[in-house]
Amino acid sequence: MLKLERTTNEDGEFRRLIAELDEDLNSRYGELQKQYNGFNRVDKIDTVVIARIENEAVGCGCFKPFDNKTVEIKRVFVQKNFRGNGIADAILKELETWAGELEFTTAILETGKGQPEAIRFYTRQGYTVIPNFGQYIGNDNSVCMKKLFHIKF
Repeated sequence: MLKLERTTNEDGEFRRLIAELDEDLNSRYGELQKQYNGFNRVDKIDTVVIARIENEAVGCGCFKPFDNKTVEIKRVFVQKNFRGNGIADAILKELETWAGELEFTTAILETGKGQPEAIRFYTRQGYTVIPNFGQYIGNDNSVCMKKLFHIKF
């Protein structure tokens, strides 16, 4: 059974999962991935979600404030053996819900052109492609996306 847990960047399971994500990205992008390492830092992110199946951490994601109404979704990852089971959907929904609880109304994110499955996933979740933002401006390998969400409590 899938269980979602809210935690912080100091969670050892989160660190392990993002190390696996980094390995995957390095295998896809090679030397190009090095320019993103600074963008992917999580040391100041305290809004982390871990997905567990039978107490095993199998996926994660996090967000950080971008401005007073917008969060940037970061480091969404599900281990290969667990993909295709709705885990990423659940992680993303939990991140959006948490952001809404903190009174954010919009999420933005960046993914790479070398990850067409991620682009399809975010599109299915209601995200639309936008001009590259922040550190991704002028980067032809980045695809930036946005979603407005309205959560009532």
